Amino acid sequence: VQLQASGGGSVQAGGSLRLSCAASGSIAGINNMGWFRQAPGKQRELVAIISSGGSPNYADSVKGRVIISRDNAKNTVTLQMNSLKPEDTAVYFCYAYARATFGIPPSDYWGQGTLVTVSS
Repeated sequence: VQLQASGGGSVQAGGSLRLSCAASGSIAGINNMGWFRQAPGKQRELVAIISSGGSPNYADSVKGRVIISRDNAKNTVTLQMNSLKPEDTAVYFCYAYARATFGIPPSDYWGQGTLVTVSS
């Protein structure tokens, strides 16, 4: 399973960005998909995650400002971020808990990361 993220960039505070991630390769099934982020000097943290059934969960720090969605037919997950703040600045990583082959347990998969910079 390979994850390819896109959509990062620089924006002023209050602005919006949309991150997209597509899963490809050998995929037997994808359970959860989501986004994590890592700011300089900090640990990686959950931003938002969505189940295969479409149920989302958000970090408290982004609730009300972020919407996660997925397209199961296309194996994609999207993160719409609004009202961005300087503290949202981080490298954002796409994540999937997926099964590459039938008959083996699912594993964690990560995309390469995309930088989001929010200036004040």
